Amino acid sequence: MADAPSASPLLQPPPAGGKPAPAASRFARCSSHAHDELRSFRACLAWLCVDHSPSRGLAGAGSWAVFLLLAAAAPAAVRLLPTAGPPPPRPYDGQVQVSLTLAASLAYVSLRAVLRRSGGLRRLLYLDSLRRDSEDVQAGYTAQLARSFRVLACFVLPCALAEAAYKACWYWYYAAAGALGSPWWAAAACALEVASWVYRVALFFMVCVLFRVICYLQILRMAGFAREFGRFADVATVLQHHRRIREQLRKISHRYRKFIVCSLILVSASQFAALLSTTRPHAVVNLATAGELALSSLSLVAGLLVCLHSAAKITHKTQAMTSVAAAWHADATVHAFDNDQENPDPDLPPTAGYLAPANAYRVAAGEESGSGGDDDDSHSETSSLDDPKYVPFQANNICFQKRQALVTYLENNRAGITVYGFVVDRAWLHALFMIEFSLVMWLLGKTVGIS
Repeated sequence: MADAPSASPLLQPPPAGGKPAPAASRFARCSSHAHDELRSFRACLAWLCVDHSPSRGLAGAGSWAVFLLLAAAAPAAVRLLPTAGPPPPRPYDGQVQVSLTLAASLAYVSLRAVLRRSGGLRRLLYLDSLRRDSEDVQAGYTAQLARSFRVLACFVLPCALAEAAYKACWYWYYAAAGALGSPWWAAAACALEVASWVYRVALFFMVCVLFRVICYLQILRMAGFAREFGRFADVATVLQHHRRIREQLRKISHRYRKFIVCSLILVSASQFAALLSTTRPHAVVNLATAGELALSSLSLVAGLLVCLHSAAKITHKTQAMTSVAAAWHADATVHAFDNDQENPDPDLPPTAGYLAPANAYRVAAGEESGSGGDDDDSHSETSSLDDPKYVPFQANNICFQKRQALVTYLENNRAGITVYGFVVDRAWLHALFMIEFSLVMWLLGKTVGIS
């Protein structure tokens, strides 16, 4: 489905000569059409039957119906399949189905919420504001949009093939043993269960990949922001860019914080339940009984790690700007008075921006103090008072204060992905890992006696 019809096209049609349009012109307009960068995302959402239009109607009701059918009704119907004898042993199937259904429900609700809050898929991916970025950022983000589905396939496809192979072997074994009744019912149940499993896992990974793509855009912007310090830009311009990135990171954090927290709680609870069930006395743990449990656990943990890694990476890149600004400030301060007053370096940049002190000693030809050697002493004193060599101190002092103000601002306004006030950085991940590891060791100590 298309996004809001009030916006203008995202991509302009290619020129008659066949050459691709420049990046700035390609993003000059912002509404969606069938062949823009979002076509793969829309196709994936269509296959998942997720309504991503901001309006509510019949499409939204159909999306909910498909979700309830594949995420809840299909696993329950397979469990109620009539058998010719005692049901085959599936000790961990209930735990697997509950974990996947809860993860899919969380992903589905979160995806619809962020799409509705942002105003559509295009605005969720910040394609509206991409026009103001450099061509390097636009080209890198366009390539990442095309690459994101290869990343999604790298996660979903191996798990789907492994699940299909596992289910096919399981149903074939018990159907051959006569425990499942009609082989046609067994084949239908196998196909329905695989479709339900792939749907739920793909839905969970879809939200994680969307979050990864959005974080990648901010990483590209931070890389361009870091290069601003070497291009003699104005302090006010750098400050404006940083505020813009900080505001967008705040919006991303508010949109995804509930999903990150709930995913962390859900995955941790499912892993602890799996550990508790597999370490209980007389538990039968082998590939036939616990293979699907391991596969679902791997899928959920991988999706959570994608989110945490993306959040920690953009936070690390953003906080690293403080050290870049401090190094630039120190270098500019040290070299501010290094230019020769009598023979200024012509390779220094022109007087523009916050590196102006470096060439503030330039003196126009014929105006050097000492060029008028035949003048009297009074004229010499007057010219010495008006000599432009006294200007650099004040200019350097003003520029120093600007640089210092920028460094102080960056030190006290560190941007990044936050979760209810907690910054998702490496220290936060280390603390989380230690808490999880302590709980696992405590659980193992209570079950198998590890101390």
